[in-house]
Order: sequence, then C-alpha cells, then structure tokens
Amino acid sequence: MAIMRWRPWGDLVSIQDEVNRLFDDSFGRIPARWIESGMRWSPAVDISENKDKIYVDVEIPGMKKEDIKVSLENGVLSLKGEKKQERELKEENCHRVERQYGSFVRSFELPMPVQADKIKASYRNGVLHVELPKAEEVKPKEIPIEVK
Repeated sequence: MAIMRWRPWGDLVSIQDEVNRLFDDSFGRIPARWIESGMRWSPAVDISENKDKIYVDVEIPGMKKEDIKVSLENGVLSLKGEKKQERELKEENCHRVERQYGSFVRSFELPMPVQADKIKASYRNGVLHVELPKAEEVKPKEIPIEVK
C-alpha cells in the first residue's frame, strides 16, 4: 500500500493556483498586500509507530523552540506554536509571498495509552520530532507455547 500525503486543502489550493496564474497572465503580478489568504497556517504532520513507540514529525521551519509547545492531556497530543514574520512587508513591492506565518494548533487523539513521563521532543533542521513510548499493557506480548 502506498503512503499518500494528506492534503486537506489540496483542491482549494489548486483552484487558488489557477486563479493566481490567470491574474498573473492577465494583469501582471499582484502585490501580496492586496490578497487576503483567509486560511490558517497548519504545518504538515507525519504520525507512525512501531511496537514500542509512536512517532510524530512536524514540519515547522523557521521557528524557535521557545515558540513551540507540546502537551498531552486525556490521550490527546496537542502541538501549538507561532511562526513570526521575519520582517514586516509594508511599502515593498512583493512579487510573490508564499511563506505562511501566524499561530497554529494541531491536536491528535492517540490510538493507545502512552507513558507520559517518558515522552521526548526534539527540534532540528525545521522538524519537530516527538517520541511517545507506548504503555506496557499495550505492547504486544508473545506467549511461548509449551509442548508436552
């Protein structure tokens, strides 16, 4: 089975790209300050597991670790943060602004209990890595069969 990247706004983004191309072809480039996105920024997330752990990887380049919060409550993993704009674009002639900024919140109900006191999170090269060790009762246990 092939793994496909989930694109919740894929069709909408395709339509937006076509409209942008149409306007660019017809009128030239439109300054970014004239366009209002209206869509909240939401970083891409990969969730996987093996027999011992659940892994969550979040693409959040350009953020500082101080601006990222990871929490677990009632079996729900929450990721919160704010990506700040490096400089304000006031009177500049922007030809294209594609990077997204602002606050985000992502929450995921975990499929099984985890050991909350052993969760580890690290951030490097723009990717947040969260490791959640599974609770002992969830791990598969192999039972030996005795031959008599």
